[in-house]
Parts: sequence; structure tokens; C-alpha cells
Amino acid sequence: MRGLAIRALLFLVVLAIAMGTPAAQEIVDRIAVKIENDVILLSDVRTLSRYQLFLDGKSETDAQILERLIDQWIVRTEAEVSRFPHPADAEVERGVERVKKSFSSLEEYEARKKQSGLSDAEIWTMVSTQLYLSNYLDSRFRPGVQIDPKTIEDFYEKSIVPRAKAKGQEPPPLEEARDYIQEALVQRGINDQADQWLIESKARLHIEKLLDGAAK
Repeated sequence: MRGLAIRALLFLVVLAIAMGTPAAQEIVDRIAVKIENDVILLSDVRTLSRYQLFLDGKSETDAQILERLIDQWIVRTEAEVSRFPHPADAEVERGVERVKKSFSSLEEYEARKKQSGLSDAEIWTMVSTQLYLSNYLDSRFRPGVQIDPKTIEDFYEKSIVPRAKAKGQEPPPLEEARDYIQEALVQRGINDQADQWLIESKARLHIEKLLDGAAK
């Protein structure tokens, strides 16, 4: 997260430019939320909104996106304090390739990118950020997630088997699906622990929402 001094300077520059233009012209950026000694800008909300549009063809509301950005701020701040390493370029490149393969074709990928107004550099940055945050959460909470064999068997019987039968398919043998199921349950456990940690962290922070419709 960029420091308060940098963001404050950016905001003052934008404000000065806006004051020198006709009154009808909209200020291009402003503070969306103050969090401790830092801020999140409206441009941050807009960038994540465009990335969601790129990935899913739609985006959440500004208020929902702002909550995600606050969560990201909390994770990033702790990760940086702990000197957690950023992903290597090769890992980010693999992440970008996975994003491309999530589309039905390269043409759809390019069309959606054009529709959202994102550049290749912005997509790279968003993928790098997501990897950094998810890698940190994984390293922080994975050791505390324990999955016993009975839980795996229950998941297989209640989720894998019914889903396969609903598609008219034969479910894979339990032993073949065990590793996949275990990882899925571990990821669920990581998400649950991370969600609780974020709730507790927000309660300790001074957060002032300034974006219309986002204030409590």
C-alpha cells in the first residue's frame, strides 16, 4: 500500500488541477477511505472494478469493492511488516497464463480486456497482487488447518458422488479424489480462518469511509 505522504501529494495535485479547470469538470480522484495513517483512493476502487469486469463480465458495487480493498490493505500491511517475499516474475507469468486460459479463446480474452479498458501491465499488476496476498494467507493459516480422513470421506459422499451422478457420470474412486478433496477442504479452512482474522482486525483499526454509499 502506498504511503500516506505519497497519496496525499497525489490528491493535492489532482485537486489543484481540478481547481484550474471549468467547474463542470469532475475531479478525477479522491479519497474513498481513511484507514489508520493511510488512504484508499477512488481510483483503486475503479481499477478493481474494471478487473472484475474483465474476469467475470460484471463487477460488484463500489461499497463491496471497498470492503475487498480494506481486506487487501490489512493482509498487505501484515505481509510487508513480516517481510513476506513477493512472487517471482515467473510465478506471475504463470498466473497471467492461467487467467488467459480461463477464457474460451484468446479472442475473448482480448475482447474482454478491451471492454474493461485494462492494459497488459495492469493485468500483470493485479495478478501479482493477488498472488502476493493469497500466498501470504496460505503461509499464515495453512499450518493451522487439519483435515481428518472422516471429513474427506464425508465430503466425497455428500458432494463428489451426488455431483457426478447429477451429470450422469461415474464418480471417481475415493482414493483418486482424496488429494483433491483434502486440498479443497484445506483451502476452505484457510478462507474461514482468514475471514475471522479480518473481522477481528477491522474491529481494531480506525476506518473512515468517505465514498458515497459505503459509509456505515
